[in-house]
Amino acid sequence: MTERDRALARILAEFGTPPEWFRPPGFPTLILIILEQQISLASAKAAFARLAALASPLTPARFLSLADAELKGAGFSRQKTAYGRNLARAILNGELDLEAFDAMTDAEVKAVLVKVKGIGAWTADIYLLRALRRPDAWPAGDLALAIVVQELKGLASRPGASELEAIAEAWRPWRAVAARLLWHHYLKGRAASDA
Repeated sequence: MTERDRALARILAEFGTPPEWFRPPGFPTLILIILEQQISLASAKAAFARLAALASPLTPARFLSLADAELKGAGFSRQKTAYGRNLARAILNGELDLEAFDAMTDAEVKAVLVKVKGIGAWTADIYLLRALRRPDAWPAGDLALAIVVQELKGLASRPGASELEAIAEAWRPWRAVAARLLWHHYLKGRAASDA
């Protein structure tokens, strides 16, 4: 892929191979991704650590047993509490079978996940990329990807999800690799400018 795209080749040359950022598939990872929606990764990680201290092992039934006040104390907003409860109930009542994903296409997994209120396209794409390790997963709604693509492509404005989808067509069937390279650039570039 880097042979076809000079911008990606520059990232690899400057920052090296990116981490894979893989996570184990399952309910806890989906909860963490829900926490990561529209907040910093550090804040989400801290909230998840507080949740893990309350509920270990973190299962759908254990999550549902926690009071709203306990989840709020862990760092869950009212909305994310509802999303987590929706997810837990969907798994427990059989509407959502996470183990069935191995036999499904990316589009099928995404279609099943977004039926759960609180799981949108970005959450489904991140789960496909990081937990299911799908090589062509592409989270087009990711803010960091939009920022880096704008910088690297010299765009006048930050691309929206549909524009990011169009740009990423050149990286098929390895868009997840491109996403990891772009995130690597985002994180390393920001760390260097903060130093």
